[in-house]
Amino acid sequence: MPKEIDAPDDRATADEDDLLVVAVVRTGGIAGLRRRWRVETPRPEAHDWLVLIDRCPWNAPAEHDAGADRYVWSIQVRMPSEERERELADSELRGAWRDLVDAVRDADAARTTKPGDPASRE
Repeated sequence: MPKEIDAPDDRATADEDDLLVVAVVRTGGIAGLRRRWRVETPRPEAHDWLVLIDRCPWNAPAEHDAGADRYVWSIQVRMPSEERERELADSELRGAWRDLVDAVRDADAARTTKPGDPASRE
C-alpha cells in the first residue's frame, strides 16, 4: 500500500526534507468514501504542530471498535527526524487525536478555500 503522505511529483521541492507534513485520511462510512486532509509547514514554523503531535498517544494500545459503516482514521506525520503513523477507530478520535485532526482539517480548508467561500468540514 503506497504511503498517503508522499507529495505528488509536482509539489516535490529541494526543501521538502525540511518540512513537517501531517496527513489525515478518513475512510469508511455508509458510502465508503475516502477523504484526505494535509498540512505542510517549514520546520521553523512548526512549533504549534509539534505540540499537537507530541500530545497524541502514538504508542497506546489500539481499541478495537470494528463495525459496519464506521469511519477509520489514518494519521501520518513526517518530520525531518522521524515518521509516525497511527490508524484509529472512529471511537478513538477524541482528546489529543481530535485536536490534531481538527487542526489539520482546518488548515487544509483554509489553504484550499477561497476567501468568502464556506469551508467544508464534514
